[in-house]
Amino acid sequence: MNPEASTSQLPPLEQPPTGEETEIDHSNEAPERPLPQLQFYSVEYPGYVRDTSIPKAVENLGGQAKLEQAFRRMAPKTESLIELALHPENPFAHPIPGDVVNTNNLLLKVTKRRRKRREGESEDAVLGEYKAEIVGVTSKTVRFRSMVDYQFLPDMNDPISQLRVAMEKMDVDAITSYKIPAEKDYQPISPTTNSTSEDVDMNIDPQLGESSSATPPSSNLRLFPPPLFSRQTISQSYNFKANPASILTTTIDEETGEERKRLINKMRWKGYGPASIMFTDTQVPTKPPDTVEKGRDEANPKLLEKLRELFVTRPIWTRMSLFNQFSALESREILNSKVMLPLVCYVFQDGPWRDTLVKFGYDPRTDPDARFYQRLYFRNANHPISRPSVTTRRQDRANVNVHIRNFEGAEDRRNSHIFDGKTVSKETAAFQLCDIEDPMLKEMIEDPDALRETCDERDGWYTSHSFEIIKSILRHKFFSVLEGHPATDEECRNLLAASENSTRVASSLHRVQKLRAGKHNMAKGALRPEDAAAIRLRATLDRNVKSFTQAQSQR
Repeated sequence: MNPEASTSQLPPLEQPPTGEETEIDHSNEAPERPLPQLQFYSVEYPGYVRDTSIPKAVENLGGQAKLEQAFRRMAPKTESLIELALHPENPFAHPIPGDVVNTNNLLLKVTKRRRKRREGESEDAVLGEYKAEIVGVTSKTVRFRSMVDYQFLPDMNDPISQLRVAMEKMDVDAITSYKIPAEKDYQPISPTTNSTSEDVDMNIDPQLGESSSATPPSSNLRLFPPPLFSRQTISQSYNFKANPASILTTTIDEETGEERKRLINKMRWKGYGPASIMFTDTQVPTKPPDTVEKGRDEANPKLLEKLRELFVTRPIWTRMSLFNQFSALESREILNSKVMLPLVCYVFQDGPWRDTLVKFGYDPRTDPDARFYQRLYFRNANHPISRPSVTTRRQDRANVNVHIRNFEGAEDRRNSHIFDGKTVSKETAAFQLCDIEDPMLKEMIEDPDALRETCDERDGWYTSHSFEIIKSILRHKFFSVLEGHPATDEECRNLLAASENSTRVASSLHRVQKLRAGKHNMAKGALRPEDAAAIRLRATLDRNVKSFTQAQSQR
């Protein structure tokens, strides 16, 4: 195609004359009218209202005074609530809640002038003249968009109902003359029984009247409705969908031969929790539960073998110390697997090894060397917990999760389960005795004179006095490091000398309490918080006095 030939066929564009102004026709524009400043309020009444029933509608809304109070300019939200009572004479009927909302509507007044039909006009011709006029602005409107509550009307002849009506009307004579009515005899419900003046008309299922129990159903049941049945005021789309993993199964009762059908969820979650025992149980698990054994194929064989080797070198671990032996990715895989740990260990629910991971078949209650694996836990009340849990166990596991996310690429995090008395990498103290490398504490832990002959549920293999000393020194050293000044051995010895009497008194008081299964029994012999705070304050004051004395001597 020739481009010059195609462009020549187009008509030239018309250009307006230069210097001439284009005139705009304003004859079709709507005229401007002033907006009246008169304010109106409206009520969207959920019902038919005639001119003669307007007083009744206002009464159902609470009266003229209630409406004026709700429409006030600076009315609080509690006073701007309107309730529509369809049965205002019955105090048991629940009203319909309404809200006062701001609107920008115009109130339009339409006037129609009628005229007679002229001769020759068709029947379709409009008779009359209509005139529209804006009267004012509707700035507030009462709307009833909430669902109506359930209704239950009791027997109004009951004395309780009559007392409620008397209290509503402030009838003093009826209130003072009220007496608790005598209880009626039980009467069986009969669906064919005609209701009398004392009974309420009830449409009852015929099967309810045929009761084979020893006590027949009672017809004098006195139920009175609560102030509110449902808190749901806005309807929601339910969109019910059946579980696609549920299948219909049929079972037959061997005794009666009755066939029953029920839905079974084939995709339900299978828990792989580790085997757990109490300190008072005589036997320890030697193998994982059957449900855990079935999930062995889901475990990573390399990580599972490494876990077995770690439990051979050390039979008891805390979660933190065990995860520190793996990389961040390996720890995450073990944690997400849910089946690896239950395949190699079990846990104690209470006692000195509470919440530790113990190798299958190993009983620390029969081995005195298991004292080095006892666990000490101190809660830091000043530590803000972002996601507080219900129990200490859940909080400990949450700390493990946070630890796994944070220690990737940080070597100091891999030693977070070790306490050396100089540095700490977490704000909660949960250590095994074998992971304490502080020289003073290590000497106390390895002292053979601090042992007892049999294992105790509270103190393990240590005597009460020796275990109290270890806990007191560990607590003081740990919180001193958190405050930024590691405690010296001399300071700890002074603390022991000052608190020896208080520790004995507190220990005797705590031992009166009965041990309860599943509770945190390890710290029952610890000092009370106020006693521990007083001891720490005394140690801080002594340290400040010593520093002040040294400064004065240097001058």
